[in-house]
Amino acid sequence: MPGGDSATASLSPARGVVAPLYLAGFTTAFGAHGIAAALGAETGDIGLNLLTFGLLLALYDLAEVILKPVFGSLSDRIGVKPVIVGGLIAFAAASFCGIFAGTPILLGVARLGQGAAAAAFSPASSAAVARMAGPGAAGRYFGKYGSWKGLGYALGPLIGAALVGLDGFRALFIALTILAVATAIWVILAVPRLPVLPRPRYTLIDLVKQTVDRSFLIPTLVLAASTGALGVAVGFLPLLGTTLHLGLFASMAAVTVLALASTLTQPFVGRLRDNGRISTRTGTTAGLLLIATGIGALAVIPMPATLYLAALIIGAGIGVATPLAFAHLAATTPAERMGRTMGNAELGREVGDAGGPLLVGAVASTVTLGAGLGVLAILTGGVAAVGGLALRNAASSKPHNLGRRSY
Repeated sequence: MPGGDSATASLSPARGVVAPLYLAGFTTAFGAHGIAAALGAETGDIGLNLLTFGLLLALYDLAEVILKPVFGSLSDRIGVKPVIVGGLIAFAAASFCGIFAGTPILLGVARLGQGAAAAAFSPASSAAVARMAGPGAAGRYFGKYGSWKGLGYALGPLIGAALVGLDGFRALFIALTILAVATAIWVILAVPRLPVLPRPRYTLIDLVKQTVDRSFLIPTLVLAASTGALGVAVGFLPLLGTTLHLGLFASMAAVTVLALASTLTQPFVGRLRDNGRISTRTGTTAGLLLIATGIGALAVIPMPATLYLAALIIGAGIGVATPLAFAHLAATTPAERMGRTMGNAELGREVGDAGGPLLVGAVASTVTLGAGLGVLAILTGGVAAVGGLALRNAASSKPHNLGRRSY
């Protein structure tokens, strides 16, 4: 049965079983974004120039982009739980090494190790959530999983800055070490060992067809667009607040508004999906249009009130689109290759996370920040139109690999 299997359907996952996976999602997102504020604050103390600064920021994401599909496939072969636990332990080890990193080279090694470890437990955690939830409850569980991961993305810089204010890099890496160890122990104790399922042999042509199939490609494109908008918002909302002569706290509060909107929206939308009250096509299109509207408002009407309103709209849009896209992937993917699908989907998110800020920054450096935001708003709206059209056409044709859900 696509998106679930008889061995896992009987688990009826309770809150305590899936909660460690939510914390794992928070850990990888916090690890990705929490370091950004710390690097900015500590640049002078460890002798970073701008090029080295950029490389250190990119190492984590670079490792994830390369390794997430690999570890996702590995979790299909040996089981999701060993990959999750191993990844968390490796993340704790890399973070522990970071405590003693006093030079850019050592810091880069720790950062690369964190990214490689996150590439293991992040897609495996998504696959575990999908298999335990099953197609009928995927929306609810991915709503909660996405809300925790969104908190890590949006609040990571705030938490990272606070920890650095206490004791520099050391405090941040200590916190990440403790968080990873605690999550690993919780996973070991609470998460059941899901059976490895037999897989048919796939040819290279089969793999290509699965990757370009609309049931995978469109939700992944939605995830890339929404995560790209999140990365831009987390980075540029405080910058816009500063240009509008708001204080540091008031500028960072816009990120908090976005995080809260996304966190509160995702579980609600997930329940609507499971109850059949919202479809993937309608929901993801509406979510991306909300994101485009919020970004467009920032580009056209740069005012303090607009800053918070746009943060609210963008956060709500992310909260609508993300759980629906993940739930659709879970419902349309056979359980025996869930890890590979989630790894490839997470790769799409990483591309969006890196590409969104790069696009806006490139346009802003040659024109204006408003122009950069405007380009992103137009592209996001374009993804909404393409995705809505593709899913509508797919819904009118014979579905394949859909499990118990339709478009």
